[in-house]
Amino acid sequence: MNVRRLISATAVAGAAALSLVTLSACSSGSSGAADEGKSDGKLDVVASFYPMQYLAEQIGGDHVQVTTLAKPGVEPHDLELKPRQASELRQADYILYLKGVMPAVDDAISQAGVENTVDAATLTKLENHGSDVGHDHGHEGETAEGHAEHEGEEHAGEEHKDGENAAADPHVWLDPVKYAEVARGVGVSLEKADPAHAADYKKNTDDLVKKLEALNTEFADGLKNTTTKTFITTHSAFGYLAERYGLEQHGIAGIDPESEPSPARIKELQTVAKQEKVTTVFFETLASDRTAKTLAKDTGLKTDVLDPLEGITDKSKGDDYFAVMEANFAALQKALGAK
Repeated sequence: MNVRRLISATAVAGAAALSLVTLSACSSGSSGAADEGKSDGKLDVVASFYPMQYLAEQIGGDHVQVTTLAKPGVEPHDLELKPRQASELRQADYILYLKGVMPAVDDAISQAGVENTVDAATLTKLENHGSDVGHDHGHEGETAEGHAEHEGEEHAGEEHKDGENAAADPHVWLDPVKYAEVARGVGVSLEKADPAHAADYKKNTDDLVKKLEALNTEFADGLKNTTTKTFITTHSAFGYLAERYGLEQHGIAGIDPESEPSPARIKELQTVAKQEKVTTVFFETLASDRTAKTLAKDTGLKTDVLDPLEGITDKSKGDDYFAVMEANFAALQKALGAK
């Protein structure tokens, strides 16, 4: 994590804390002003960013009103909370977030004091996906045969409440199997938060999990036989996907899409591209494509979009999770030479 982001996250967390203290004088939990806007009887849900928003909407259905902290077009890793958003957190009935993606949000949520707060990172097993990207907490996906331990540098010793290292890869939504695990956990938590509609939450969860299982089968079958198993992408978001389907990800940057690769890293990727018959350098919609396109030009490779699905914009190749994942699947098939 770079110094600018550390300063930003700390400052925002302080502002959020001050805002929450001010709010505490006139509201508590989900009472007061929050109740005034709940004449429709819906559960007031705050989701940190798109993958959490999608789960809340699909599982909650007509019984929830979902507000998302990361608006379309905003890179979630860089989100800075406004006082109004801190207020939304304090007054929510239910908060769904994924610890490790948005540091400022993690800090604000910890101080919001909302009883029904769910960290999606505790609903599945997080992993570390390699340490060959020379950045603060960068890592890469490896093949299904194994993955290397990642030393979290500045995060060393930090722990999730479930005991996982805080530097572990948070991009679980890009693996349909892990996303389904999270969906099941979210469903159970919504049933507990709103028992009157538990049956509907359970049905919606089952429907979503079936769709994710079908997506997993499509990826597994469609990526089984390919000319190469290696792909290069802007930042190391696809470790779980790569591991699930026996592929090897090489990220130009680590988890932080703003990290600048060293000259040695660029040279290493050029060698990988030649040895592994890589055809394509993938870039994404919410981060700069400059380095990816420069690398592709220097190595004579093509470029294409592989979307980490951190947000949906008018540049996304689809208007929801499944549409974008289908576009990612097609892009991988083409780049890897699926047979």
